[in-house]
Amino acid sequence: MDIVSLANELEDYIIGQRRYFHRFPEPAWEEVQTTLAIERQLEEMGLEPLRFDDISGVYSYIRGKKAGKNAKTILLRADIDGVSVQEKTGLAFSSENAGMMHACGRDCHIAMLLGAAKLLKNMENSLAGHVKLFFQAAEESAESSQEYIRRGFLQDVDAVCGAHVYGGLEAPYIDISPGYRMASADKFDIEVTGLAAHGSLPHTGRDALVAAAAIISSLQTYVSRNNDPLNPLVITIGTIRGGSQRNIIAGRVKMEGTVRMHSAERRKFIESGMQKIIAGTAEAFGCEAVLSYQYMLPPLYNSPGLSAIAGNAIRKLFGDHIRRDMPPVMASEDFACLTENIPGLYINIGCANKQLGFTENNYSSRFMVDESVLKNGSALSAQIAADYLGGNEWPKD
Repeated sequence: MDIVSLANELEDYIIGQRRYFHRFPEPAWEEVQTTLAIERQLEEMGLEPLRFDDISGVYSYIRGKKAGKNAKTILLRADIDGVSVQEKTGLAFSSENAGMMHACGRDCHIAMLLGAAKLLKNMENSLAGHVKLFFQAAEESAESSQEYIRRGFLQDVDAVCGAHVYGGLEAPYIDISPGYRMASADKFDIEVTGLAAHGSLPHTGRDALVAAAAIISSLQTYVSRNNDPLNPLVITIGTIRGGSQRNIIAGRVKMEGTVRMHSAERRKFIESGMQKIIAGTAEAFGCEAVLSYQYMLPPLYNSPGLSAIAGNAIRKLFGDHIRRDMPPVMASEDFACLTENIPGLYINIGCANKQLGFTENNYSSRFMVDESVLKNGSALSAQIAADYLGGNEWPKD
């Protein structure tokens, strides 16, 4: 029996798992019941659930019986945390946890990976390598992957693949575009120090608010005049706090912001440029400014080689439902940390369906998914793993 037929037989299971997890979303690092439920499913498949004692999330291995001494290991990843959204879909299996929803589709990611696990377990005798199943906690924290990496989680991994349902793409299309796909996300704080004075005596003070306003403007000029327009860069000041009362010139202002770009090589260059702009602008107004810059998520890069493997897998399984021309976006993903030093592929499974009225994008309180694509996500993940490892012979009936 081929993989598509096997996946079709699993469709009720996959959808059932999706609906169960949809009812019980949990916040980042608090996915206790989610982790336990995944562990039960893995145990029923004959797989050993593994975890770190002090954090949520779970992983397991499928050891290929044809794996040689130098066999490769591919990691298949599904994130598992909910988001802080009050669900308004009206679905019969809507979230039962107030203020939490699987609005990003991680209920689907869990279900697709469980389906892929069943498929791969069924073919372990023909696998020429190993599969590491990773149900990742706390993607929303933007620090989860780095925490796992610090614990040595990727030391036995040669490639990484993750499937993500995407409301911006119509079912049944699948996006496997190579190259930079999502932006880096760094955060920064700026503290401007001047000298407070009475509003009637501005010449006796040094206005930190005026300096801060000039810094904001200067940073946007820096983006438009110092950055290659073909390499997108977005600098956002999201908060500004300063001043004590309406008639007092502010002596101190604090600002917070983010930086997003697609170029991993230019991150340090941009930070250095910001340092100079901020310090120089503040000095021009008689103030001082300090920039604290923190690298968070790198840009997400899809390996062209893995994209080619995925393209061949899609054609084998579903025909010509491939998108390899979608533009990159300025949003960010924790998955990028997993692929910073290892070849990786982030797959967008189109789940929108205009005929069914499923047109809301991820993170909407009305985000709904065409569930017919879930079995495709399972089948594709399994096929990519098998093809990457070099053993794609399926057991006969």
